[in-house]
Amino acid sequence: MSLTLQGPLLLAGAGKMGGAILTRLLAGGLDPQHVIVQDPQPPSEIADLLADRGIDVVPLIDELTSPPAVIVIAVKPQLMDEVLPPLGSLAGPNTLVVSIAAGRRLAEMEAHLPEGAAVVRAMPNTPAAIGRGITVAVANRQVTPVQKALADDLLSAVGEVLWVKDEALLDPVTAVSGSGPAYVFLLVECLAEAGRVAGLDADLAERLARATVTGSAALLEQSDLAASALRQNVTSPGGTTAAALQILTGPDGLQKLISKAVAAATRRGRELAK
Repeated sequence: MSLTLQGPLLLAGAGKMGGAILTRLLAGGLDPQHVIVQDPQPPSEIADLLADRGIDVVPLIDELTSPPAVIVIAVKPQLMDEVLPPLGSLAGPNTLVVSIAAGRRLAEMEAHLPEGAAVVRAMPNTPAAIGRGITVAVANRQVTPVQKALADDLLSAVGEVLWVKDEALLDPVTAVSGSGPAYVFLLVECLAEAGRVAGLDADLAERLARATVTGSAALLEQSDLAASALRQNVTSPGGTTAAALQILTGPDGLQKLISKAVAAATRRGRELAK
């Protein structure tokens, strides 16, 4: 479904995530003439896409002929204080601001925007690059139902979108789904290394680990069963899987490690927001 806008879309930051969102929006039919990109040096693949679609990229936007319908802020969190004030001066009374900068609170953004600005804070994850991401978003009180639907359409370009009302939940959301792909990739690394130590050729161990994780994820997606039920289906009493799970489900097993990891990421997200 093509995104319908009542004005230009201004994208500040065309890096991995900003570039992924724009790529998917253009593939979905967004008119490139409605797009403005502010980025001092976008990655080469995004720069090629922008050039191919006739979208100009500028290091800094001083003024626009009309206020943007949407400003998407996809810069690194540490650049927000530098980037947001000039962007805020471009916002009109009906402009929707969507930020995907991790750890930057709604109140922080509102301080740099015109009074009454409509702001959505969102946390997507890296599978957004292939349209398989999941995003959790929260809106401030100024966001109208129409603007929330617009934000949902925009973020849906890269995958499923869920909404919460409590902004504090975005810290554990970031720890689970925002950082979560790294945990899965680490699992592949560890599984491959364990296979190598057990005697497998390194290339074979890598291929087995990758295919096992991606295949299991596909099975999980297509099945109506809970993950716990699928796990039990693989586990024969007294068999090899049961022997392995006895270690992974022990008192110092995987659940304890994952819980500690998510707690550490949640804690760090709150520290970055201070």
